[in-house]
Amino acid sequence: MLDRQILRSPEGIARLKEALKHRGYDPGVVERLVALDERWRELTREVNELRRVQNEKARMVGRLKREGKHEEAEQVILESRTLSEKIQVLEQELREISERFEREWLLVPNIPHESVPVGEDESANVVVRTWGDLPSFDFEPRPHWELGEILGILDFESPRVMSGSRFVGYRGLGARLERALIQFFLDLHTTEHGYTEVIPPVLVREESMIASGHLPKFREEMYEIPADGLFLIPTAEVSLANLHRDTLFAEEELPRYYTAYTPCFRREAGAYGKDVRGMIRLHQFNKVELFKYTLPEQSYDELERMLQDAERVLQLLGIPYRVVALSTGDMGFAAAKTYDIEAWAPGLQRWLEVSSVSNTEDFQARRAGVRVRRRNGTVEYVHTLNGSGLATPRTFIALLENFQQKDGSVVIPEALRPYMGGLEVIEPQ
Repeated sequence: MLDRQILRSPEGIARLKEALKHRGYDPGVVERLVALDERWRELTREVNELRRVQNEKARMVGRLKREGKHEEAEQVILESRTLSEKIQVLEQELREISERFEREWLLVPNIPHESVPVGEDESANVVVRTWGDLPSFDFEPRPHWELGEILGILDFESPRVMSGSRFVGYRGLGARLERALIQFFLDLHTTEHGYTEVIPPVLVREESMIASGHLPKFREEMYEIPADGLFLIPTAEVSLANLHRDTLFAEEELPRYYTAYTPCFRREAGAYGKDVRGMIRLHQFNKVELFKYTLPEQSYDELERMLQDAERVLQLLGIPYRVVALSTGDMGFAAAKTYDIEAWAPGLQRWLEVSSVSNTEDFQARRAGVRVRRRNGTVEYVHTLNGSGLATPRTFIALLENFQQKDGSVVIPEALRPYMGGLEVIEPQ
């Protein structure tokens, strides 16, 4: 969440309204929030003053009784009871105001960094750079679902019977290739990029989803288990954002780098009719996540480093890609700045997002209570960053489609061969 101090100055209010407008949100919510915050402060001052008076009267009662002035003491006691009743009424209103403010404040997105392109949607995104040459073929390149069938490595029918649409199964060398990608990602990030590997829970409580910024905004996208009060994570970002909840770091303990492989679960509630064929948009998929806790002044340098870490995966695999800076209208709810990495899929003739790398600044840290004590003794919230390093389904797609051959076989990138037992080519069955 944002610092509510932004609601307490004309400059802050104007900045927030402009940010919401650029992100496609109703700026009118700001006036309601300002009114709620003002009433909350007014009630807080009034309650505090009444409690001060009540404490004075309690001391007065004790003094009067010691002096034998019992009738006067009884009068003061009656006055104290009246004050208590008034305080109870005001405290109830204060609780109601606090709850109303909290509900609305949790739905306010992060403020975009000044470098983010301004625009309503993905049409305003900016291509930052491209890497690699797009492959050329002397045949019509096949989409991944055809290659998967030819090679006998992808299964769409059995998962459809088991679970419904938007699921995939991996078989034989397909299962091994999926496992190889995950292990390759983890080994690269832990041995070369300095991340500590974590295996976190994939079931989390509601407060964990709130801390990461996924609730209450995106409840319809989540798989919920109401009987247990748990949610299946849509990304390991949720778990890693809660890894140090309510922690006070010493300045010298930062930055912290973490990576985690988890299955991810998304309802894709708004994706009806989109990418229904193949494995572009799934309810369950595998992903290796990158996450950082940093000092505020270091977070944008750390964002560029995280982006390079994710890019390095595709470079080693030899998959062409481009880096795109997302516009204000296309960024995720918690992000202050986001880059997408999009791999080229020649069978589909389109770019596929395989990673989003974001700086949330102190947005998640405020929700999760993660702070740092500076060497001078001051305390402030840390910045958190997250990125995919990478998601496997679309990387799998890009690998099959870029390295396919005329007979339907697929060449294994050299970097993956040690994880495939030295196998160089997956042959048709």
